Amino acid sequence: MTQPAPTSAPQAAGPRQHGSGIALLVIAACQLMVVLDITIVNIALPHIQRSLDFSTTNLSWVVSAYTLTFGGLLLLGGRAGDILGRRRVFMAGVLLFVLASLLGGLAQDSAQLLAARAFQGVGGAIASPTALALVSTTFPEGPERNRAFGVFAAVSAGGGAIGLLAGGMLVEWLDWRWVLFVNVPIGLLVVFLTPRYIRESERHPGNFDVAGALTATVGMVLLVYGFIRASQAGWGDLLTVLSFVVAVLVLTAFVLIERRSRQPITPLHMFADRNRAGTYGMMLSLAAAMFGMFFFLTLFVQDVLDFTPLAAGLAFLPVSAVIAVGAGLASRLLPRYGPKPFMVTGALLAGAGLGWLTLADVHSTYLGSILGPMLVFGLGMGMQFVSLTLMALSNVAVRESGAASGLLNATQQVGGSLGLSILVTVFGTASGNEAARQIQAFLAQATPAERIRFQLSGALPGPYADRVLTAGVSAAFIVAAILAAVAAVIALLVIQVRPSDIERLKGGAGPAGL
Repeated sequence: MTQPAPTSAPQAAGPRQHGSGIALLVIAACQLMVVLDITIVNIALPHIQRSLDFSTTNLSWVVSAYTLTFGGLLLLGGRAGDILGRRRVFMAGVLLFVLASLLGGLAQDSAQLLAARAFQGVGGAIASPTALALVSTTFPEGPERNRAFGVFAAVSAGGGAIGLLAGGMLVEWLDWRWVLFVNVPIGLLVVFLTPRYIRESERHPGNFDVAGALTATVGMVLLVYGFIRASQAGWGDLLTVLSFVVAVLVLTAFVLIERRSRQPITPLHMFADRNRAGTYGMMLSLAAAMFGMFFFLTLFVQDVLDFTPLAAGLAFLPVSAVIAVGAGLASRLLPRYGPKPFMVTGALLAGAGLGWLTLADVHSTYLGSILGPMLVFGLGMGMQFVSLTLMALSNVAVRESGAASGLLNATQQVGGSLGLSILVTVFGTASGNEAARQIQAFLAQATPAERIRFQLSGALPGPYADRVLTAGVSAAFIVAAILAAVAAVIALLVIQVRPSDIERLKGGAGPAGL
């Protein structure tokens, strides 16, 4: 192995010994900034639409432009950290994210904003996997690393809820542009502190797998786009079908390239480990459920319960707190019981919370029907993310930790994007069927003036529209609960934890990693 550059370690060795708490704060701040940006713009979308004259269809790309580039380039970001040095790549990704956020906040038309959001995704894809890999290289294996992973997992899982709260506050008190501007001071502070408290990792010689990076990125982008397109234009749409066909061909080419490459961007042998493969499968299912929960509950509390943007953000705050509790509980008890019990229990709790949410109707209240299921779901997800993070990076060679963490992040983003698109399609079908019934009921009771208004606008009055939305949301939560149950089955039947794995969590020697 190549030794680290002689100037790297001395610069940070001292601070690392006395500032591990600040190092963790820096890494967690970056991850929070990247994760919450997926949801922070959700509450601001109506204001963005009016300000920059978006059509309703094109407005969805404000979210999709970020998630597509973020999920599609995560593998390349993880590999770049392995080859060029993780601290260096981490800082470059944060700087790009800051610049893109500034340009997005200053955008004067829709094209400028969408371009900025895409570049935000590129910056996040560079920074996020190196942030997770830096946890492995900054903190020694054992209780200290377990606690660090617990914090990182809590931030990753709770960032969505925090983004909704922050978005509500910024939109209601300032302006929609501040959901992007807020990243600038945070990112600059992260860049300032990083070289002072985080040591540069060892650089591993090698070359970029350009063909693998391109095919992986294009394939995942097409796959995500296909599902998003299906939710808008239907499964029989020509572009939808074409996206899926080309995605399969490109991803097949990616696998063939990786099998023949001497230095693949994604070492396929990592999937030979049943625990790691099972972890990636669980992340796909759980991320889909989590994205769906935040998306549809945001619609429900604002459109049915008539919450303001700030009230909607506050409504999700308990989820973040409970996720942190679940993550802390799991990180403390993992050395005693191992990760499998928390993977099974966490998935079952998440599924139970989602199943409970299917009971919500137009007469529901936040305290009576929403808060309880959210707390159950949040507790399960907090326990789950700590276990998944540890299992994904267990027994991975140091030189491949960036690729392993990139895969974990990629499965979360791609699973969330693909799963949300499927849930939106389910929502559209169920709400469309309910709309036909509600239109018939409305026309049977409407006055002539109400009939004319409906013919002109095509919009049902409040009570009828609420029933349509609620029917679609309930159907989506049924599918989300099934996805969480699939994750529980994977944890039960696929994951196998050896006594040596538990010994390593306690800080013992255990078997040497690969």
